[in-house]
Amino acid sequence: MSTTVSRLYDNYADAERVVSQLEQNGIPSSDISVVANNGEGRYGRDGKVDRDRDGVDDRAEGAGTGAGIGAGLGGAAGLLAGLGLLAIPGLGPVVAAGWLISTAAGAAAGAATGGIIGALTQAGVPEEEASRYAEGVRRGGTLVSVRVSEQDRGRAEAVLNQSAVDMGRRTAAWQQSGWKRFDPAAQPLSSDEIQRERELYGEGTGLGR
Repeated sequence: MSTTVSRLYDNYADAERVVSQLEQNGIPSSDISVVANNGEGRYGRDGKVDRDRDGVDDRAEGAGTGAGIGAGLGGAAGLLAGLGLLAIPGLGPVVAAGWLISTAAGAAAGAATGGIIGALTQAGVPEEEASRYAEGVRRGGTLVSVRVSEQDRGRAEAVLNQSAVDMGRRTAAWQQSGWKRFDPAAQPLSSDEIQRERELYGEGTGLGR
């Protein structure tokens, strides 16, 4: 019997690294899912990858320097090679791949965000926890969810905990500013608002730090 383990990351690169490590540890790509906020436009509808937001496709830059971009958007193997764009009410633009999106996107792009929450709860994640993860993505984060057997759960969590957001502390901070639960009718955050969120909370709350 499988269980679902999810973690949120402030930095997409951290989530990217975790996904690669999960695959290297024998977790099938079909059992991993990633949903990343794309409000800053790092992944364009034309397929361009621009994580440094300099207007130039990172893959072209890598080729020009002989470096490449590693397991980056549009240049990855495994799960990350299948990332695609979705527009989700309350979250705004996201890039996503994996079983969670396959389950949630029974409706076309633009389906209610409750679809993601519903997919998580269907997989055994408590609704309150799923709401927190959705809010975390809305505020610029990346969600990684893994389906594993109970015997493999500890191994998966050891990888997932690296640089993951401490959701207890993060939720408490949101609640101090009046947040109650995820609202799919809320306006997506702008790139400037996402940047302010990152500056406000920093990256010092990781479980693996």
